[in-house]
Amino acid sequence: MFVSTPSRCVSLSWLLLATAWLLIGTIAQAAEPDASQRAAFRQAYAAARQGGDGWQTLATGLRDYPLYPYLQAAALEHDIQQVDRATVESYLTHYPDWIPAADLRRSFLLELARRQDWTGFLALYQPGLGDTLSCDALQARLAGGGTLDFDKDLAALWAKPNLPDACDPVLGAAHDQGLLTSARLWTRIDRAADAGQAGTIASLTGWLPDADRPSAQQLAQALRDPAGALASATSWSDTPRGRQAATLALTRLARRQSASADAAWQQLQAHFSFSEQQRNQILYALALFHATDFDDSALARLIALPAVVQTDASREWRVRVALAQQNWTAVLAGIDAMPASQQQDGEWQYFRARALAALGRGDEARRQLAAQAGSPTFFGFLAADRLDQPYAICPLSLADDPQREQALLAKPGLLRAFELYAVDLPRLARREWARALQDADQSTLRVAADLANQRGWYDRAVFTLSSGDALQLYDLRFPLASQDGLVPQAEQAGIEPAWAYGILRAESAWTSDARSGADARGLMQLLPDTGAAVARRHGLDWGGGDTLYDPAINIALGTRYLAELAARFSGSPWLASAAYNAGPNRVDQWLAARGALAPDLFVATIPFKETREYVARVMAFSVIYDWRLHGNAVPLATRMGAIGQPYGLPNATTQRRVVDCPASAPSGAPATTSSTLSASP
Repeated sequence: MFVSTPSRCVSLSWLLLATAWLLIGTIAQAAEPDASQRAAFRQAYAAARQGGDGWQTLATGLRDYPLYPYLQAAALEHDIQQVDRATVESYLTHYPDWIPAADLRRSFLLELARRQDWTGFLALYQPGLGDTLSCDALQARLAGGGTLDFDKDLAALWAKPNLPDACDPVLGAAHDQGLLTSARLWTRIDRAADAGQAGTIASLTGWLPDADRPSAQQLAQALRDPAGALASATSWSDTPRGRQAATLALTRLARRQSASADAAWQQLQAHFSFSEQQRNQILYALALFHATDFDDSALARLIALPAVVQTDASREWRVRVALAQQNWTAVLAGIDAMPASQQQDGEWQYFRARALAALGRGDEARRQLAAQAGSPTFFGFLAADRLDQPYAICPLSLADDPQREQALLAKPGLLRAFELYAVDLPRLARREWARALQDADQSTLRVAADLANQRGWYDRAVFTLSSGDALQLYDLRFPLASQDGLVPQAEQAGIEPAWAYGILRAESAWTSDARSGADARGLMQLLPDTGAAVARRHGLDWGGGDTLYDPAINIALGTRYLAELAARFSGSPWLASAAYNAGPNRVDQWLAARGALAPDLFVATIPFKETREYVARVMAFSVIYDWRLHGNAVPLATRMGAIGQPYGLPNATTQRRVVDCPASAPSGAPATTSSTLSASP
């Protein structure tokens, strides 16, 4: 086993702590830790993350603190390349069920694999730790002279379209053993093609027989460069694999350049003997993506699609194209062509009413709107506006349950979750929360969410209370966190606080450390470059991208950026919301193409599903937050004024819509409440 001199020093230091660990065991503390303990832990944790033993002095007096084992694990994680197996095993023995122990096991297994200490690896390995370690375990067996069995060892991995680099040596060994037959290689290549994994196809191509390699290369090119693949496709043989690659390239190019895909399709129909299924697949892609481009031929293409290839997506785009054309007869026909389950969606219920009204069938339209207006959603609020009736919001509140609260607070895992949140480690806090409540019933989850809310941990309620009558716990699901300064910051920026709240709730659901794949950060999900530019323009504090995780800074910058976007679009909050999600340049493009549409039709014809749903979500949340702030709400129809019409902030003369709970329970909500819920006053 690899052991360096630094490793022996670290080992001695840690082994001296072993007897102390035995005294700690599973830590649970009834009393709430005080501010001095939390401050000491923060200092000790920062030191532990730098490795070494310096944290121990800072942790004096914290042995009974609920998070003490996190300190030891953080230092070991930092020093993982010097720590020896005995030290890690000692920690795992003392804290076998702790999250830091699971993390330490994974990290040390990866380190043992790096050292190629396969004996030590197998001693600590447990199944179910992910594909990388699964492949490392197989490599450990191979290093010990073992062999592979495809069905037992590789079948599950082989079924995945993409695998980590750690699997490469194992797959190489499988190939050398003759386990990767041509049939198995093609099964995996086909799976990778369906998943769009060109790299996987390329990695397998070299193991195919020479005669098969060009076909695999054509598939990889169809994924990576569909236009290039189609340009050379007329030189491909009309074989099953050639037709497969051409079909893949056509459908991929249709998504990006529908007109170019059309031209290639016209050329290749005579060259390849496409199957009926392939022809339908190509026609479907062409119709769908001509629709997202709102081409003149789109509606006819969608209507002409064979029933066998129709999907919810093609049916809904048939209606969206008709809405863009304001062809109300086609709108109604498109909705009627949907299956009953799809027709029940609130969006199509609302637009059915719009179509009926436009076609002179007013009584039917009003009945349809009345059924929709009982829903506290974007389309429900729009329906209520058209009928000029109150918004239907039926709030519930949790009944006090001190006994259950105390029982939950006695759970060590939940105690650790709350404590991790209190010391500004929300990612770790969420993991402890999930584990502590993984088997909890709905009533228990509601009480836990309320406890979190009382501690300022607002995102727990948003993510926990997501179904059934819990959706009516508006005070928990739509918190008014005034300590982060949203209301005064929005007012200083010149925008409505209710709208700013709606953006924040839609962006991060109150997760202050949220970070997107595009690197948007914090409560209002700002990109670092955007944050820096807004701070510079407005003379606000800026200390780099990580300052966006500070709620006060994030909200100050986010509200100013919203104000800038609103100013660009005549003050319109709904257009600015679309720009906040998709970017202002894209919104400009959509306005140039369909800017004469009414706002509800424009939203319905936004090409991006994410942005369509985002705008609807933000505007509905704005109504709910307006009600929470004022007891009533500016009508959604007022907030969504006509394109180009200036929008001014509400004032004392602005008409507001009454919010009420109808005598009958709203659609989707139960008529009675559970024992843990009560009607709000």
